[in-house]
Amino acid sequence: MNNNLRALLPKPAHETRFWWVRHAHVPQVGHHMYGSLDVDCDTTDTKLFSGVAAKLPSDALWITSPLKRTQQTANALIAGGATAAQWAQDADIAEQDFGDFNGMTHEELFAMRTDAYLGFWPLPPEQQAPNGESFSMLRKRVEAFISRMIEQHQGQDLVCVAHRGTVLAALQIALDLPLRNSVSFDIGNVSLTRLTHHADVPKGGPQWRVVDVSWLP
Repeated sequence: MNNNLRALLPKPAHETRFWWVRHAHVPQVGHHMYGSLDVDCDTTDTKLFSGVAAKLPSDALWITSPLKRTQQTANALIAGGATAAQWAQDADIAEQDFGDFNGMTHEELFAMRTDAYLGFWPLPPEQQAPNGESFSMLRKRVEAFISRMIEQHQGQDLVCVAHRGTVLAALQIALDLPLRNSVSFDIGNVSLTRLTHHADVPKGGPQWRVVDVSWLP
């Protein structure tokens, strides 16, 4: 490729590379809603953590939510061989707050519902949980987080250890999906979803590249 054509391509200096990792499995709550509850996760599968760790960049800023299961997952990835240049927490990437539904069994919640999202997400995206949030509210704070990261860390890699809802929101933002399709992705525990933002794409072009969705070794 000649230099004139290469000059038209997006440049790494204008990329912000998001490496989203969902937290590890949470066995203690079983079939209960745990959304914004601060519960422990299981980090005993060392082969899984080392496999994901091997895929992660070596000089990234790591960001977890304030919920300890994301911090436990990050620590297990580092124990598995990953390295973090810096580490921060950000409340904007916490899981959706299901309010009064937190702690309820899935069966109890499903018995209350007649909507079309059964099996996809605990609530329809527009529905706000009593004393909690809707998915659309979660999406707004994830968008605020992403915008801040693009402004402050352009050209860098960001390892964001978060939650299924957070990753779904990031995919919805990147792909500009209708809310009804935003909860369609299966996001496995400790899986990696890679999204790259290109700030130098001309107006009207796609600014996001989807590299991996729910990748597992």
